[in-house]
Amino acid sequence: MKRRNLQISAGAMIFAIAHGVQAQEKPAPTPLNPPDEPGTLNSFFNGKLPDAIGKSKINVNARLRWEEADQNSIVPASEKEASDAVTLRTRFGLTSAPVYGFQGMLEAENITVIGPEDNFNAAGSNGRPEKTIIADPPTTELNQAWLSYSNWDSTLKGGRQRMALDNHRFVGDVAWRQNMQTYDAVSFENRSLKDVSAFYSYLWEVHRVFGDVSDLPPANHDFHSDSHLFNVSYSGWKFGKLTGYSYLLDFDNSPGNSTASCGGSFAGGYTFDKETNTRANYRAEFAWQTDYKSSPFAYGAEYYNIEASGDHRRFSLGGGYEALGSDNGQGFKTPLATLHAFNGWADVFLTTPAAGLRDLYGFAQVIFPAEIPLRCVYHKFYSDEGSADFGQEFDVIASKKLGEHWTASAKYAYYDGKDAAPPSFASPIDVQKVWVQIEFNY
Repeated sequence: MKRRNLQISAGAMIFAIAHGVQAQEKPAPTPLNPPDEPGTLNSFFNGKLPDAIGKSKINVNARLRWEEADQNSIVPASEKEASDAVTLRTRFGLTSAPVYGFQGMLEAENITVIGPEDNFNAAGSNGRPEKTIIADPPTTELNQAWLSYSNWDSTLKGGRQRMALDNHRFVGDVAWRQNMQTYDAVSFENRSLKDVSAFYSYLWEVHRVFGDVSDLPPANHDFHSDSHLFNVSYSGWKFGKLTGYSYLLDFDNSPGNSTASCGGSFAGGYTFDKETNTRANYRAEFAWQTDYKSSPFAYGAEYYNIEASGDHRRFSLGGGYEALGSDNGQGFKTPLATLHAFNGWADVFLTTPAAGLRDLYGFAQVIFPAEIPLRCVYHKFYSDEGSADFGQEFDVIASKKLGEHWTASAKYAYYDGKDAAPPSFASPIDVQKVWVQIEFNY
């Protein structure tokens, strides 16, 4: 009996082992939705493409601004009435997440005038030439639309795009005006060498701040371009960045602005004490410009700028000297620059005078309690040829961050050119401008 029970137990054990082995060898059931193999077409549509859409970034900007501009003159023919405008700029954009190195962006922009549109001269587009210019005509347009590919430490981008090189002195986006300046271009940037950035762009259209508005005077039209931009920088030094550039600009509808500019800059700073924010900043730049391609002129002029400043705790102090030379009746030209940032906020010198321009300037800034910076700037202007008096300017700005997304600011500019009598200055004037604005960024 015992032996029979032992045989039964052994048989049961053998059956259980055999059944377990068979169960392990049995294939697992096929899932209803098997995972896609990497690199397949299904993985692109089920994985990469939804990720690119779901991880896209939305940018929203809104800026409400009141601007008043008043130009007075001792020459009756150039007398202008005061202008004031309330404008709202709204901008919406969508930038996709990268997919196999590809990325794209679409951004639209609208400028709306709140209140009467005949209270200011909208860059010559609204039939009010007796008013002072406020260059924010109402418009709705495509601000950016580009596709890029990034790989091998390089980025290739084509389409309508924002572009700002170095300190915006030669190529900028003119972000101060309500309608940003953008470029129809193809651009290429490479960073494969340590601390070296090499940039090239070909421009075929420059969309200026005046917008796609009917009845604009020819001088304010977009530039039809056949231009090349070269810019190389090295940032491997502790005390600053060295940059070299060549900008070859050709505009068939504005041949007088067709120029070839070659130059370089060195800019940097040194921090003495991080706790007290004690720091020195400096910049030096030189460039040479000649006529280029369709230009009707023949000239060669120099540009140079030297600037130094210091920071300590909540105080900053600095100054500089900038010269835009002249030759054969032509001043040094920078038609693609963010011009408002240079030579005074009253925008008297958006075009360099035929005799050139020298700008001796200084500034002081203090950050008040509640983190409100107040900055004061003074300019003294002379002609490059003959050192004739071109007047002076006083500028003030204060701003305040309101949370993470809001900024409020107030700005004032006063240009005094009443003593800059002809022939040193064609129309002796004084200009006052005031801006109050609040801006939302997301």
